[in-house]
Amino acid sequence: MGTGESTGHVATYSGSGGSGDDVATKEAAVTSGFHEVGDYGADTELKRLLSTRHLTMIALGSSIGMGLWLGSGTSLASGGPAGIFLGYCLAGSMIWCVSHSIGEMACMYPLPSAFVQWTGKFIDPAAAFALGWSYWFSYLITIANELQAANTIISFWTTAVPVAGWISIWLVVIVAINVGAVTLFGEIEVIASTIKFGWIFIVIISMIVMSAGGAGYGPVGFRYWNEMAFTNGFKGFLSVMPTCIFAMSGSENAGLVAAETANPRKSVPRAVGSIWVRLSLFYLIGSLMVTINVSPKNEDLFGQHGGGSNASPFVIAYRDAGLPALAHLMNVVVLVSVISTGSISGYGGSRTAMGLAHLGMTPKWLKFDKADSKGRPWYGLIPTFVIGGGLAYLNVSESGADVFGWFSNLTSLFTLFGWGMICLSHLRFRAAWARQGRTVEELPWKSWIYPYGAWWGLGMCAILMVVEFYLAVSPMGAEPSAKNFFANYISAIVIVVLWLGARLWFRGRWWIDLDTIVLDDGRRFYREDVEKPRQKGFKGVAKRAAEAIFN
Repeated sequence: MGTGESTGHVATYSGSGGSGDDVATKEAAVTSGFHEVGDYGADTELKRLLSTRHLTMIALGSSIGMGLWLGSGTSLASGGPAGIFLGYCLAGSMIWCVSHSIGEMACMYPLPSAFVQWTGKFIDPAAAFALGWSYWFSYLITIANELQAANTIISFWTTAVPVAGWISIWLVVIVAINVGAVTLFGEIEVIASTIKFGWIFIVIISMIVMSAGGAGYGPVGFRYWNEMAFTNGFKGFLSVMPTCIFAMSGSENAGLVAAETANPRKSVPRAVGSIWVRLSLFYLIGSLMVTINVSPKNEDLFGQHGGGSNASPFVIAYRDAGLPALAHLMNVVVLVSVISTGSISGYGGSRTAMGLAHLGMTPKWLKFDKADSKGRPWYGLIPTFVIGGGLAYLNVSESGADVFGWFSNLTSLFTLFGWGMICLSHLRFRAAWARQGRTVEELPWKSWIYPYGAWWGLGMCAILMVVEFYLAVSPMGAEPSAKNFFANYISAIVIVVLWLGARLWFRGRWWIDLDTIVLDDGRRFYREDVEKPRQKGFKGVAKRAAEAIFN
């Protein structure tokens, strides 16, 4: 086998039994035939054409979409200023831990569906089946949600065009972004992330000035925090968590993009290192700016049913401050954000389908594991956009806020399941690594918050799934009903049915035996770096300071 060639389809899971000798034999088979010239392993029909710049910017801003810009209105009304801020703090701590688990494993196993294949390799094939198909459906829901959000955003300017018309227009746009080479997708995401990243500084500075008295209504300060920190008490705080989780869903896409990155060992740690920037600037400081400038009782907030404009709280803040130009620009940025998130959801859905095919968990005639000469997985892209786009047309006959509520609750449960499996896969990976006599020093990149971060992420995912069950059984502001329960918790039922159904099919152990896992199967091997002389002077100090912050 020639240098740098793939061993065939990437690793799935490694049997349900076998001796240590069997594992050694398999590992020898995996690594034989390779020469240590360049990086190799974990290769598929996808092309490694994306750079560190692409992955870092995608990790920085790709998931900033409807959940933050629009969903914050629903959360502000339900939970109050303190409720939404604490909700983002809690959800932020979770995704920070999850991102560290992704970083360590994506360097080692940069596979098309990432965490789906990690789950099949380190936990259980039935769990991977449930995770893969539920996450694929989650991507479809997100496409639909972002498309209907685009219509809500456009309605700030005009309602002359029918809802179905706008959905069709924006669906064509996000499909066009994905049908080009992966480098086109990468460049567009870089541009969109740059716009969002640059704009958040304008938001922070301008809203501080507005709150201090620079707006037409005079100084506000922390008036709304003092008057109504929690609008609906502790239950109101719990009710914001699904929206906060939905707002941060998609952060795990960096693990998928690693499969098409030229050097995951270099790119992934930088992407993980940028997570704290996104969390602090967008979610924490961004939501704080909204809470000091917009009243939770404002009838124009997205999700309110008082006959208002149903707009983003960020747009409302500028409009009420007498700054229409900034309100319109803010609405443009929100529109760019939701189209970007819809685009990357199509990307994630098609790659998840490919990973399921590599695990042997899709019908062969679907050919989800195939890609063309430019690395485009057409067999995964087409059904992802056809079904996701079709779901978006539910908005034609229903309120955009109602559809958002249904979809965000469904997606947040799928996301919690995915984040939990990522953390559990990380724990199992490290356990198998140690069990088979490997050392931490052999890892391409090490998470410095392991194992506490992985345990925190896993534990909080389990707790919040229970919280969402409580909210489905006892909804805030509504009478308990079977209809409401299934509308808000059907995702959990789907996960359980898929998992148990797959258990009946795969049978065997509930856990993969750590001793039977072939650690080098599906692994990316990296050539040794030649140590470079330490850079001196101001540039050297600045470079080392940046590496300390972002890694």
